[in-house]
Amino acid sequence: MSESAVRIERMGAVGVIVLDRPDRFNSLDVRTAQDLRRAGLAMARDEKIRCVVLRGRLEVFCSGVDLKYVREGGRDEDLGYLVPGRDRASGPRSAGSIFKQVLEYVNSTISEIRRAPKPFIAGVEGVAAAGGLGLALCCDLVVASEQASFEWAYGKTGLSGAESATFLLPRLIGLRGALDLALLSPRLDAREAERRGLVSCVLARDEFDAELRSLAERLAAGPTAALARQKRLLNRAAGMDALDAHLDAEVEALVASADSEDFERGLARFFDDPPARRRS
Repeated sequence: MSESAVRIERMGAVGVIVLDRPDRFNSLDVRTAQDLRRAGLAMARDEKIRCVVLRGRLEVFCSGVDLKYVREGGRDEDLGYLVPGRDRASGPRSAGSIFKQVLEYVNSTISEIRRAPKPFIAGVEGVAAAGGLGLALCCDLVVASEQASFEWAYGKTGLSGAESATFLLPRLIGLRGALDLALLSPRLDAREAERRGLVSCVLARDEFDAELRSLAERLAAGPTAALARQKRLLNRAAGMDALDAHLDAEVEALVASADSEDFERGLARFFDDPPARRRS
């Protein structure tokens, strides 16, 4: 077993979950998604932890599902149980089946964050794209460094959107704003993301760590039970009880997209590798 790409740190009553896979832009394969779920579950249910920060290592938040991992067919030890008794001799597994397995763990993490009786803060440095955007948005607060950027990005490879993004965006910025991001996929800098309502606040790069920690400690020192009740009531008002069903619908749509020719062409463009050469 390789070392986990997800680290947990504890600073008094503040828990920190760190995506630590900088060689792959903190992207998610099955094992990383599993470890993220374990970490999210542990932090959400640890009563000694009163506020949780989710962030990435080396000035990258998360770039979503690892497309290189998908392109290479995943790892047998991660995915073999999807079709019991299946082996490599039976041919390559579909891209959709690989995405589905990663998203099973990511979506469980997202549900846990929304239900957690404590604040979760996304600390975003660098890029939050595709699934990384969804992971940031599902947190209660999004604190961005001034060099952060936010991008829908799914359409670049012919995917339909997942990781709660299609559920949360209309609630955060309205239907028109959500359609703008989804259809046009602009890359938003931190100030523009704040202006559109995706980001709670933007911090100077040299103050980011200290200010993020100060905010987390402030929340951890607050009236945790009252904050949990506030979060639960606001979740209800925003229709968050429909989140899990919507996550299932997102997965169904994304699997269909991933198994389409649009995704095959989009993935080839992403890696600058024409389909004809990729099949040879």
